[in-house]
Amino acid sequence: MINLLKEKRFDFVSDENKKFIIEFTKEMDLLGYDFGGEIGDGFYWGNYMIIYSQKNVESKKIIARIYIRDDGVIIWGGKENRFKNSIVLRLFFDDIDKHREYIENALPFIKEPFIIESGYGVCQHCHYDCRSRKVYTINGKVFEKCSESIFEFNNPKVEQIKDYMNILKEFYGK
Repeated sequence: MINLLKEKRFDFVSDENKKFIIEFTKEMDLLGYDFGGEIGDGFYWGNYMIIYSQKNVESKKIIARIYIRDDGVIIWGGKENRFKNSIVLRLFFDDIDKHREYIENALPFIKEPFIIESGYGVCQHCHYDCRSRKVYTINGKVFEKCSESIFEFNNPKVEQIKDYMNILKEFYGK
C-alpha cells in the first residue's frame, strides 16, 4: 500500500489520509482481509477505490471500501455531494438487529450512520421488492436504509481505527 500511494496519481491525497489508509490496511490484514494489491477506479463514488475482502477464499466477501476523492461533485440519488481531497470509509453490515446493543452503546461517530433519519442512505422505496433495503431498530426506532449508500464515514481519522476495527469484529467475529 505504501508504494501504491507514492504513485503520482495519488499526489492530491493528504499525508493524513495516506496514513489512515496505510494503518487501516495493516489492521485489516490482522483481521484476515486485504485489498488484493491494487487501488481501482472509484466509478461514481470517487476517483479511486480500495476494496477489502477476505484473504485466501474463493468467494470473497467485501467488508470495507475506501473511496479516494479529489476535487469534484458526485450526483447520486438526485443529491449533489461536493468534496475536496477527501476519503470515505464505507463498511458493510448485515443482520444489524443482532448487533443492536453494540450500536446503541457505540461512540457517536460510529452510531451516526445507523441513525441518520434523512438524506443520504435513507431508503426511498425505489423498488417494490428491494433486496438492498436494510430494516432494523435502534433505540426503539425503526430505520429503513438503502444498502447501496449507507454506513459511510467521511474523513476518518487514524485515532479512530481501533473503533472501526471493533465494530468490524462485532459483525464479523474475528
